[in-house]
Amino acid sequence: MENVSALNGIDFSPEINMIRYLQKIRQYPILTQEEEYTLAVKYQQTKNPEIAKVLVTSHLRLVVKVVSKYKGYGLSTAEMISEGNIGLLYAVEKFEPEKGFRFSTYALWWIKASVQKYILNSWSLVKIGTTAAQKKLFFNLRKIKNKLNLIDDRELSPKVLGGIAKSLDVSVQDVTDMNMRLKSHDGSLNMVIDSSSDSGSEWLDFIADGKPNQEETLAYSETMKYRRRLFNQALVCLNKREKDILFKRRLCDRAVTLDDLSKVYHISKERVRQIELNSIKKIKKAIAVM
Repeated sequence: MENVSALNGIDFSPEINMIRYLQKIRQYPILTQEEEYTLAVKYQQTKNPEIAKVLVTSHLRLVVKVVSKYKGYGLSTAEMISEGNIGLLYAVEKFEPEKGFRFSTYALWWIKASVQKYILNSWSLVKIGTTAAQKKLFFNLRKIKNKLNLIDDRELSPKVLGGIAKSLDVSVQDVTDMNMRLKSHDGSLNMVIDSSSDSGSEWLDFIADGKPNQEETLAYSETMKYRRRLFNQALVCLNKREKDILFKRRLCDRAVTLDDLSKVYHISKERVRQIELNSIKKIKKAIAVM
């Protein structure tokens, strides 16, 4: 993505003025299938960012078209477009023109995937669920309700619930739960608690910081230093073999097996285990008398 992200002249930030953005992207011509193929082949061979820029800018309107279908989720259009543009960049990098598909068809999948991922993250995966069926239900329930002209937040009738569940191959309870979740948006931690008050306090101000303070961090650091010093001093009570077995069994990122150590020292696995445990006892005893 390094070459593609170097593109300049296109502002993908969420703060961009939407009217100016839409006017600007209309300036870029839509490519024919032959032009798409030729440019894609050249980009595969050269990784020239200027070629990638042509492929990207000619499909920015496709991103806007995809995003327009997700406006009902109450999220920032600019941010969804930004996420869709990221998907478009990935499509440029991964497109294989020799397979015979149009770039626009391939890019459509990446754009939708990026926008949907952003929506799911924004609505909280804890509320929505992560299974394919739950995602399908999330993105199709609102669409079906619009077709049935059920645009308010009233409860769905058993007949409607059953019909939706059957069409999406999920349970009636799944539809009921998802409908309730879609009606309750996540609140912002930056929301002012009492707008009539001059304090301007936000919910975020009342969340305790669970991280240790400077004094606790320093105390922990000093404690660990002290323990390491005691441990290093206690190690002198072990012979070479005991130290080696203890380190390889307890102090390595990946412990060496009893079987491997038994082969190294030509002793039984049970004897290796005894040496390991005895070494720990010796160190504890040495530290106790310090």
